[in-house]
Amino acid sequence: MSHAPIHPEPSHRPFPHGFRRVRLELAREKNHPGGSAQDGYILIIPLDAEGRIDVESWREHRDLCRIVRFRAGEDDEIGHLRRKPGGSWTLHYDAAGGVEDENIRHLENDHFIIGDYIAIREEDELHTFQVASVDYV
Repeated sequence: MSHAPIHPEPSHRPFPHGFRRVRLELAREKNHPGGSAQDGYILIIPLDAEGRIDVESWREHRDLCRIVRFRAGEDDEIGHLRRKPGGSWTLHYDAAGGVEDENIRHLENDHFIIGDYIAIREEDELHTFQVASVDYV
């Protein structure tokens, strides 16, 4: 009796050109004078050659645009990037009863280049995060 080898389908599909894994870490602020590498976000998003979000690629592959919100001493929150009518952007979390949507100000104008800053509104308070790394997915 011979058994044919089993070749399972890959559990993921490759990401399109331009997708990057961006790590944002909390920048210096009143309660964190040295910033915090343990508080931030990981974004899987398409970027153009200038390091800005590629809106057309996001539209075409929005299901691949994932986010992870990490905080010291807390469970990670997982979700995805959404665009609201009018063009504003939010980080939307998948778990019911978890963290509410958070707004990213001026996302289409931000550069995701190491050292640059991104402002995110969390629970009606604006926080600044620094781009710590940008890697191929």
